[in-house]
Order: sequence, then C-alpha cells, then structure tokens
Amino acid sequence: MKPSGTKNDGSSGTIVKVAGPLVIAEGMDNARMFDMVIVSDKKLIGEIIELKNGKASIQVYEETSGIGPGEPVVTTGAPLSVELGPGLIESFYDGIQRPLKALWELSGHEIARGLNIPGLDRKKKWSFEPVAKKGDKLVGGDVIGSVKETILVDHKIMVPPLLSGKITEIKKGDFTVEEVVAVLEDDKGEKHDLKLMQKWPVRIPRPIKEKLAPKELLITGQRVVDTFFPIVKGGTACVPGPFGSGKTVIQHQFAKWADAQVVVYVGCGERGNEMTDVLMEFPELKDPHSGEPLMKRTVLVANTSNMPVAAREASVYTGITLAEYFRDMGYSVAILADSTSRWAESMREMSGRLEEMPGDEGYPAYMGTRIAEFYERAGRVSTLCNKEEKRFGAISVVGAVSPPGGDLSDPVVQSTLRVVKVFWGLQDKLAYKRHFPAISWLDSYSLYHDDLVEFFAKRTGPEWSNQRKAAMRILQEESELEEIVQLIGLEALGDRDRLKMETARTIREDFLHQNAFDPVDTYTSIEKQSALLKIVLHFHKEGTNALDRHANIADIISHPLREEISRAKYIPEDEVKEKYASLTGRLTEAFAELGGVPR
Repeated sequence: MKPSGTKNDGSSGTIVKVAGPLVIAEGMDNARMFDMVIVSDKKLIGEIIELKNGKASIQVYEETSGIGPGEPVVTTGAPLSVELGPGLIESFYDGIQRPLKALWELSGHEIARGLNIPGLDRKKKWSFEPVAKKGDKLVGGDVIGSVKETILVDHKIMVPPLLSGKITEIKKGDFTVEEVVAVLEDDKGEKHDLKLMQKWPVRIPRPIKEKLAPKELLITGQRVVDTFFPIVKGGTACVPGPFGSGKTVIQHQFAKWADAQVVVYVGCGERGNEMTDVLMEFPELKDPHSGEPLMKRTVLVANTSNMPVAAREASVYTGITLAEYFRDMGYSVAILADSTSRWAESMREMSGRLEEMPGDEGYPAYMGTRIAEFYERAGRVSTLCNKEEKRFGAISVVGAVSPPGGDLSDPVVQSTLRVVKVFWGLQDKLAYKRHFPAISWLDSYSLYHDDLVEFFAKRTGPEWSNQRKAAMRILQEESELEEIVQLIGLEALGDRDRLKMETARTIREDFLHQNAFDPVDTYTSIEKQSALLKIVLHFHKEGTNALDRHANIADIISHPLREEISRAKYIPEDEVKEKYASLTGRLTEAFAELGGVPR
C-alpha cells in the first residue's frame, strides 16, 4: 500500500444496517480495506474494517444516531492518515487528528458531527530555512531544511520516505504547509512537489534503516523507576494497576520529567475530568531542562470515554505515527498511552458487532497481535537518510493498563506483558498507605539492567549495579521477615534481622517514596539517586559493623543521624555531594563510638 493512498474511482454504496458505531454498506465492490469513507449526508468519517461480497463493514468515528438504511457511503480512496508538518507541537487533537480548539470554535462544547477539519493550520506561515541545494541527490528521510516550530523543537522538513531523486528547485522564506518549497525529480524524470507537510497512513509503520540495541537510560527522575526498574530510550513499559493506584499521576510525571525531546500523550478512553486536568495543567508546567513551558515539546491526543468508541483505536495509531515522524528527525520521543485497556475494550465492542468468534473474556482473538504491533513500533533506530549521514532516533512507549479490580491475569495485561520489557506493577494497598509512586518493588521488573551497566558505570560509578542488588536483597529479606514478625513480634528477631528491617524501612520511606508535589523531591537526578542510596547502604554497613562490636541495636536504630538520612532527599541537587560526604563521614564516626563492650 502506498503511504498516502492512491485514490480510486470514488466507489459509492448504500447503507443497509446501522449498529452503534458499526455501519454496513452494500455496493462497495471497488472499495479496499482500511479506506476512509464519508458516511451519509451528515458526512460522518469512517473506516472500512471488513469487506465481504461487495458489503463493507465500517467503523464510524462519530455518533451514528439519526442515520439509517438507504443513505450514501462514499470512499475517499485513501487510508486513515495523519498530516505531518509544522504545527503539531502544542496541539490538542482528537483520535483522528482533528484539532480540538478548532472544533470548539466551530461547534462549542458539544462537538458537531461531520466536521472534517485538517490537522494542520492552512493559514499560518512558517519560516523555512533550506539546507539542501539545487542539484543535490537525496533519498527518503533526507532533510531539505528546517522550521523553528517552538523554542525547544527544530522541525526538520524531510523528503517523504518512498521518494528519491535530485532537487531541481528549492526556496527560502515564509510558507504555509500547503505551499511548495522544493521540487524533486526522480530517476524516471517525474517531478514531485515537496511541501512543509506530508501524510502517512496510521496503520503502517514508517520505514527505518535499522533497529538498534538499546544502551541509554530514559531518565524519568523517579527513583523507583530509574534505580530499580529502568527503561531505556527506545524501550517499552507497562503500568497496570487498579483504580486509584496512581497510573495517571505516574504518566503525568513521566511527561513532565522524562528526558525525551518530544512527548506524545494519548488519552485513550480515559475519563473526561482527567483529560481536562491534563489540558489545563500541561500548559502551566515548566520543562525542567530549559525552563520553557512543557507544551513547547508536547503533542496531546485526547479521546475521552464519552467520545465515539471507534475513535479510541484510531487515537493509539495516530499517536504512534506522530511519534515516528519526530523520531525520523533524530529525536528521542516518549509516547504515553493512558489507557490501552480502553483501546482493547473498543476492539471488543467492534468485534462483537461484527459477530466475530470471541477469545478470552470476549476480547477478539487478534487482540494480542494488535497490542504487539503497537509496542513493536517502539525502539532505537537508525533513520532513513543518505549513506554518508548517520541519524538516530528513539521511541519509548509507556502504556497504562486498567484491569478490572486490578486483576493482573486480565487478558489485556497478559498480552501486554508478553511484548514489553518493563513491568511497573501498581498496588492499591501502597496507594492507601500514601506511598507514591505505588509501584511494587517485589512484583515489578525490568529486563534492561544488563543493557544499562555501561551507562550507569559512566554516570554513577562501577559499584552502582552491586548497590542496587544489595538494596533489592534487603527489601526481599524484609518481606520474608515480615511473616515472622506477624507471628511472634518484632522483639523476637535477632539484632541483624532488626537492622535489616530498619534499613528496608528507610529504603521504602526515604528513597522509594517520592512526593510529586514537592518542588525538590518531584525530580531526582541519577547522581543524586546514587548518593541517596549510598547513604542508606552506608548506614546499614556501619550498623552491621557496630553490631559486630556488640553495640545495642536500639542505639543504632534510634540514632539522631537517621533523621538527617530521611531528610536527605529534600537537599537541592547542587548540595548533594557535600551533604553525602558530610553525612557518611559523621555516620562512620558516630557508629564507631557504639559498642566495644561484650554482652
């Protein structure tokens, strides 16, 4: 299939059945799978998802009430595609890339049906600065120039992926996205107009040169993630959890603090009030790396739970296609999907209306394949460009999952876990204890530790891996000791086990617990995370040494310096090194004075 879709003869048919978002039309012999269609005189937007004996099953992205048999259906001759060009950053879109602000200006709070508004502003002019010259031989993905879209994003204008040839004309100046800025002549002598905008079908991954092994941490500033369950640039992660466990807050924290150059946030079937919070909050947030508003590097795709169900599926594909476009420019992109359970539910509803054979819990048999196809579009890649040039980009995908009742055996969770490499399991009991992020340190995992050994060694020192393992071992031993404590009480434990329990409590309450609303604690650099963990482990080491000298366990666990350890996470970044050296030195001196008298 060609990326922009070759227009056919405008095949038209007639509606014979309407079942919610599913419309069946006959007389569609010349139509093709995944063609976009215009349904009824109300000009509703739909997509063909099944063809059988001239009958087309169409999922409609708008409310279908009021339409019925006998009304016309006309194909556009092109698949569902998104417009890619300057103007994407800072935009709010619905699931099929209609700008919500323009929809609101035209129809108010209730979106009117049949409004087919283009994704990019046709009137705004952008200052185009060419870098290619007349006579240059270019291939798909080569940069012909750039537009300063925002203060944080240089928007690179590229040759569409499937074109190659020689530049015969190129201009400099201010242009709209529809104006021609260059002309490319291919090997057959055919000329192609290059504009600031290009189109790409959302269901087809944009081509790349090569997929590369991950090697760099996607720093989120969240200690439980970066230290214990890290994700790489180009990695995939799943965040399942029950209602109220903090999935949305975690997604927001990633959007704010992840060191991605572009963030694509997809609100897929979430509650309207949550998306309202996102739309209201994001424009007010500051990017921590530049001090500029966070929206200067963010695209939002919003499809709430009360919007048409079919558009949920489209919103996920729209988001990942936008992310691939910025990846092809050489950027590191983070796409946050909240939540993929709602996307799976939309597949289940459409599958039921198509009368397909259901799989587990009514989900379609192909659900696992669709989820895998989505996450497989992540990765660190070498992008399309000339052989002489090397350009690398990455897409990191974090998908929130909302299983009913927090049940991790839910088919959506299990299908997701089969393809992602990071699992951040949220627990409501941690959330009820006001422990945030409520990520379970015993159930979660990351398969990227080995890929990041070299990265952490450069940033924090060669001992990092052993420190992480030591801290995790203490937490696991605490879990085993808790069962004994519940049976016979804390006082029955030996001194070493009591020290482990206290160290584990310090790791949980002073390291893993993080206040998203505190200006200092909301974000922690890798270097500060390393220092904080070293302080806790140093306390455990010196405490163990003191016990070897027959110190009293009560003197160790009630020592005044423990209060300073618990407050260390609120130290500003520029004071961490000094505080670490001071605190570890005083711990060594203070604990050296304990013990010395055999009991």
